[in-house]
Amino acid sequence: MTPIIAPSLLAADFANLQRDIELINRSDADWLHLDIMDGQFVPNISFGIPVCKAIARHAQKPLDIHLMINTPEAYLEAFQQCGAYNITVHLEACNHLHRVVHQIKELGCNAGVALNPHTPVSLLKDLINDIDLVCIMSVNPGFGGQKFINKTYDKVQELRDIIANSESNALIEIDGGVNLKNAPAILNAGGDVLVAGSFVFNAQDPAQIVSDLKNVPV
Repeated sequence: MTPIIAPSLLAADFANLQRDIELINRSDADWLHLDIMDGQFVPNISFGIPVCKAIARHAQKPLDIHLMINTPEAYLEAFQQCGAYNITVHLEACNHLHRVVHQIKELGCNAGVALNPHTPVSLLKDLINDIDLVCIMSVNPGFGGQKFINKTYDKVQELRDIIANSESNALIEIDGGVNLKNAPAILNAGGDVLVAGSFVFNAQDPAQIVSDLKNVPV
């Protein structure tokens, strides 16, 4: 299976967002990944709804919105109105995850659930058939440019087994430290979606890096 590539705009040049969005528009990327951070759930603040609306005006790729925020259920409709294709919330931020997942789906978006590195994938067993996307954090969330956590491979394999056994259609997304060296192992473990930020936007030729990830040998 050819992987879905979702460059993370967190690593773009914020002074030239339109330029970098248009670069992704011209590339082989499938989605545009937006990390929304509130400075509480994670120790960083990125950008919010007004910037997302501005991004949506220029983006030609579906918006993969990753809410690294507390009480995400209060903002689902606002991000849906920004043009979200996927809305992903963190299991750790939701007291009533089943309800939040169905709120996302009722808005017409794909529902994603993200797991921090320390959170076991087994916690999703009872909900896996309701989820469209599981985002496994392969770094501690909050900052770009971190080193990939090798335990991620085991989590991907375990999640792939859960999905297969439940006959779920959920995609497995890997977010953090993804590059051409570890991408083959991620995909062989069962990953479907590769999120890459610094590795794409810090490259001399970001579009070529996207193409390389898209065509990585497995």
